[in-house]
Amino acid sequence: MTYPKYQPARTVVNAGFARRCIRLAAGGMLVCATIVTGNVCAEDGTPSPSPVDTATSAVAPAQVGKLTVDQQVRWLRRASQSGALEKLDDAQLLALFQSLDTLTVPRYVKEGPNGYPSYEFTMARQERIRGVWPAEPDHMLVRLTREPLRIYAKWLPDGAHAGQEVIYDESKRSDEMYGHLGGLLNVMPIWASLNGVLARAQSNHQVRDLGTEYIAQQFLAEGQKFAAAGITRPNRIQVKTIGGLRVVAFTYETPTGQPEFYAKKETLGLDLRHPWFRSVESYDNEGRIFEKILFETVTPKSFDDATFDPRNPGYRF
Repeated sequence: MTYPKYQPARTVVNAGFARRCIRLAAGGMLVCATIVTGNVCAEDGTPSPSPVDTATSAVAPAQVGKLTVDQQVRWLRRASQSGALEKLDDAQLLALFQSLDTLTVPRYVKEGPNGYPSYEFTMARQERIRGVWPAEPDHMLVRLTREPLRIYAKWLPDGAHAGQEVIYDESKRSDEMYGHLGGLLNVMPIWASLNGVLARAQSNHQVRDLGTEYIAQQFLAEGQKFAAAGITRPNRIQVKTIGGLRVVAFTYETPTGQPEFYAKKETLGLDLRHPWFRSVESYDNEGRIFEKILFETVTPKSFDDATFDPRNPGYRF
């Protein structure tokens, strides 16, 4: 018997339909892979909280001290970002921070961010210069952006040295600033060294030290010295309202003081919404305050080149 030759049936498939099927299959595999790895994303591309983070954030403040350091840091970050931290009353805040592991707050601050890439802030600042404590603080408006670091600072009318202005742009002169004194005479602006006599006449710091980042980095650097000296916890934790700002204040007192440490005693006020400090008070070996800083407002802003140009018509250079 002779059988007819086998001819496979031909199925005609619409090309567009085929492409859609391939995309759906690929998408299905991608979704499966994403679910397996736990990296589910929202429609806008923002990573959704992992089950671990969600479970950690659900822990009551009174139980946070029982978590691991990693979990405490995650809890603190989520509570500050969501506003839950600042909603706690003073007693709850105090109990929470007293229960945390000694490494938690330094880790929280270290992981940052300790400021914004570009921002404006107002600050009150007093420093003891050559043994003299000023009668009134400097009240300053500062505009700062990074990469490159550029700073405009103005001393406001209701504080010491009113009318002064300074501009620093590390892309133009990394070791100098451009500024003028205040007052009726409005002395002609000049270029001055960051470490020169003029710069040190009113501050123990460089203009580059302005900003929340510097205080955070100084805290971390001093923390390493504290650990080496056997200081594992702050001497005191308080909830304070300073200049209308509610902070958690950590006071550290060192065994030897200066010059081994920046200060004999220092109190830093932690912001309740961000991993940086809003206030700092530093005391010398005789117990005299030698520095007091308060960041009153901190606002992210974008700036154009005119912000850091002395020819800006809004400035008095």
